[in-house]
Amino acid sequence: MKITVQRSGGIAGMERVWSVQAVTADDRDQWQPLVEACPWDELPGRGAASAAGAAGAQIPQPDRFVYRIRAGQRRATLPERDLVGPWRTLVDCTRAAAESPDQPG
Repeated sequence: MKITVQRSGGIAGMERVWSVQAVTADDRDQWQPLVEACPWDELPGRGAASAAGAAGAQIPQPDRFVYRIRAGQRRATLPERDLVGPWRTLVDCTRAAAESPDQPG
């Protein structure tokens, strides 16, 4: 399973991408719980979460980051304000692993 986090936006509008590849059984054992913990089906604009979120729509926040997260067949796009809980954990772990000197290049 490949996990990719793409961060765009911010004041400079620069894009950063971090990726990790969970190839071995040990890798999958490490990354699968992080991926499964994220509420993929509760993203804004999907299902019941969409109906509940429509009433409390948030005001756009210019110059904030947007995160596009891919994990296997799953996809999510989140504004920075929604990057909390398991989403934040997955993004932070992906970034740390990708920036690690031990990560194959």
